[in-house]
Amino acid sequence: MKLRLALAFVALAAAAFASREKPVIGLSLDTLKEERWQRDRDTFIAEAKKLGATVIVQSANSDDTRQVRDVESLISRKVDVLVIVPHNGAAMTRAVKSANDAKIPVIAYDRLILNAHIDYYLTFDNVKVGEAQGGYAAARLPKDRTARIVRIYGAPTDNNAKLFKQGQDNVLAPLIQAGRVQVVHEDWALDWKPENAKKIMNAAITKAGRNIDAVVVSNDGTAGGAIQALLEEGLAGKVLVTGQDADLAACQRILRGTQAMTVYKPLKNLASLAARVAVEVAQGKQPATTATLDNGAKAVPSIFETVISVDKENLLSTVVADGFHPAAALK
Repeated sequence: MKLRLALAFVALAAAAFASREKPVIGLSLDTLKEERWQRDRDTFIAEAKKLGATVIVQSANSDDTRQVRDVESLISRKVDVLVIVPHNGAAMTRAVKSANDAKIPVIAYDRLILNAHIDYYLTFDNVKVGEAQGGYAAARLPKDRTARIVRIYGAPTDNNAKLFKQGQDNVLAPLIQAGRVQVVHEDWALDWKPENAKKIMNAAITKAGRNIDAVVVSNDGTAGGAIQALLEEGLAGKVLVTGQDADLAACQRILRGTQAMTVYKPLKNLASLAARVAVEVAQGKQPATTATLDNGAKAVPSIFETVISVDKENLLSTVVADGFHPAAALK
């Protein structure tokens, strides 16, 4: 009898170990409409597959209610770990509580989930992104007069958008206070939609006129919307425009001269890292982290990847050399 119980215990332990060797990861994405998130998904899945994991992907189409349902669905399917890119970092709190109750670890990917007991946060240094944007513009603004700029922020529901603004402020606020820079118009682009950025840029031109030196924009999609408004006014290429993500269209605009810079975030590095961390967490391991970040509920163990400021001068040696875009596609 004792021997049978011992053998049964060994069999159960072996089964649990086998499950850990082939974990199931739930990946909940805000959206797949933007090029960068398609890249993140594909790289994450490929790396997870190499490690023996299966990934179930859900995309919420920037709908908070739908994303909460997505996460609850993944919980009901008994995934081993959840990786979440929240549309709204505050709206995910309830879903994370459900995961906590189900004893499923949660990793916030790229965007922080607020006021929730998440296990890890993996992202790029988003304050550094904003500093790169603000610093690039500041270095190229007129020095012989007060420079006039427009600021287009990201989605107000995205905590990262606030961090990008914080980084921009670190550079621009002292110049604004010193009277060297004037912000003639600023607004938040709802849901990061290019059409909303275009409306903001149109409003800026209507309000402040055509004498604008730079538009500090927080990502490439919204930069595209702002540039469309500038094109219609015959100002594209005459006004410095920043961006972020090194989207193909943005890199093409940089070579054409209508967009000045983007911030390249080696997505392959972050997505691959996230897959490795997810597998380790599913296997009961504790991945090494480099920092902690307070999300309102706890100091979350975090890992920050570095970012690179890219313009026409180093586009080939960074984005193309990394294989992020082929040189032929930029023409």
